[in-house]
Amino acid sequence: MEEKKELEQELKEEEVSAEETENVVQEPEETVSEASAEESREEPEKEQASGPGEKKGFFKKREKKDKKDEQIAELTDKVKRQLAEFENFRNRTEKEKSQMYTIGAKDVIEKILPVVDNFERGIKSIPEEEKEGPVASGMEMIYKQLMTVLTDLGVTPIEAVGQEFDPNVHNAVMHVENEELGENIVAEEFQKGYKYKDAVLRYSMVSVAN
Repeated sequence: MEEKKELEQELKEEEVSAEETENVVQEPEETVSEASAEESREEPEKEQASGPGEKKGFFKKREKKDKKDEQIAELTDKVKRQLAEFENFRNRTEKEKSQMYTIGAKDVIEKILPVVDNFERGIKSIPEEEKEGPVASGMEMIYKQLMTVLTDLGVTPIEAVGQEFDPNVHNAVMHVENEELGENIVAEEFQKGYKYKDAVLRYSMVSVAN
């Protein structure tokens, strides 16, 4: 009997110890599951917290880059405009210089033309017997030299006598009847006209036949 009681007591003690070990094993599982649940709850929160921040940072970088591109484009456009304005200014200045030179040259040549006229009148007024003299020869040489200089500058006389009347270069001051000449032909030249390059310095003063 005593042995039976001792066996029953040992069986009870083993059942108690088995229950205690089950409780000990089950407690860590609960703590592990709770920890994993908390971590799973925290991870979305971290993702939510980090997600918008990263997007904001990305957009900020894009905004800064876009502003720099706009500034570069604006400065580039400004430089191009200034270069175009400078090119226009340079072309306009060169054109004005050329026009000023042409105007200045025309003014000077126009003042020389009366001297040329006087030389021609003086040479024509020399008697035939004196044309071989030193005075006539000297005037002839000076006249030729003067005309050479004017030719080098681009001055050319306008042809008149025997040419068809051209209002662009001729100034008709008289009409005459002449059966030998055709209609609208220059019969006589009273004052020689000149051109400077393509511009008329002085119109030829002429009489026109018929």
